Amino acid sequence: MLPRRVFLAGMFCSIITPMVRAKTLPMFFAGNGYAVSGYDAVSYFRTSGPVIGQKRFSLMWKGAEWRFDSLVNLDRFERNPRAFAPQYGGYCAYAMAKGELLSSDPKAWKIIDGRLYLTHSAKVEKVWAKNVGRYIRQADQHWPAVLYQG
Repeated sequence: MLPRRVFLAGMFCSIITPMVRAKTLPMFFAGNGYAVSGYDAVSYFRTSGPVIGQKRFSLMWKGAEWRFDSLVNLDRFERNPRAFAPQYGGYCAYAMAKGELLSSDPKAWKIIDGRLYLTHSAKVEKVWAKNVGRYIRQADQHWPAVLYQG
């Protein structure tokens, strides 16, 4: 039989471990060290599509550095970041539907109902696109709890 201290220490560790892990998982996927892998999140909503942001037009939001290709886009994002930030923290939307965290490719994206969704690759995007509605509903059930799973 375990001494009471060892038993209680084990219980304490099992209770706080998910919280400790949650603090190490970023809310936003930051490929190359930047949210949306350095792409301008606002640019996805323009007809010309996504472009790489510039260092001189950047800001910190929710623990990630966001880059923009113009001061206008930086301003737009700063006024309403949730309107432009990718869903599920920019992690792969298809993987999120499965309850998993996976990196995303900023070139594999879709705007659905005014929201930006990124996927892991063009190949994954094709699978995800076959049943977007169902995958979004499933992913919504996992986000953001998936960040806190042990």
